[in-house]
Amino acid sequence: MTRSGPWAASLALLALLCAGPVRAQLVVFDPNNYAQNVLTAARELQQINNQVLALQNQAQMLINQSRNLARLPYSSLVQLQQSVQRTQDLLKQAQGLAYDVQQIDQAFKTNYAPAATGASATDLVDNARARWQTSVAALQDALKLQAGVVGNLDTIKSQSAALIAASQSADGALAVTQAGNQILAMQAQQLADLTAVMAAQGRAQSLSMAERAAAQDQAREQLRRFLTFGQADRSSNVRMFH
Repeated sequence: MTRSGPWAASLALLALLCAGPVRAQLVVFDPNNYAQNVLTAARELQQINNQVLALQNQAQMLINQSRNLARLPYSSLVQLQQSVQRTQDLLKQAQGLAYDVQQIDQAFKTNYAPAATGASATDLVDNARARWQTSVAALQDALKLQAGVVGNLDTIKSQSAALIAASQSADGALAVTQAGNQILAMQAQQLADLTAVMAAQGRAQSLSMAERAAAQDQAREQLRRFLTFGQADRSSNVRMFH
């Protein structure tokens, strides 16, 4: 008993000394803390994903805006301006009595005025010839303008096809709007051509009607002179007979 006591105490002390380092190496697992850490990491990852998605949406929006602001690569402005200029040039080439208010007023005070009683036969003939030449020139101008407008139809046809093709392949709203504006400009140019043709035809018809009215008035004056001359001649013959 006396021998085993100290030996047992030594063994117990040795066991305690050896057990200390073993306890220091043990890790305590906390399931609640682990779950909380996983949940926090998942939330942070979701926030990152949301930020990435937002950046992608913003980038796509900028791309779409750049497409919408892209200009139409085709323009028919030059061709339209040339067509309008051709029509204007034809209108400026109007012969005789042109599209001028003062000139028209002056003509109706002279050549188209009622036949004056004191006008000579030569003046009457000259006025009639001037009116006829003016009517013929107006008809020629109307035909030339009609031919010019018909020639513009080929330009309108080709430009319309090109604009429609460009608008169909356009990426953005701005290009489509520009194509639509150019098509409206072509329609306005066609209306201008139609207006010019109607004006030329109306001018020719008005001058023809004015020529006929002046010719009728001149015929009445010439008839009056003829009857007056005949009556004076008969009166002279009667006096001579008596």
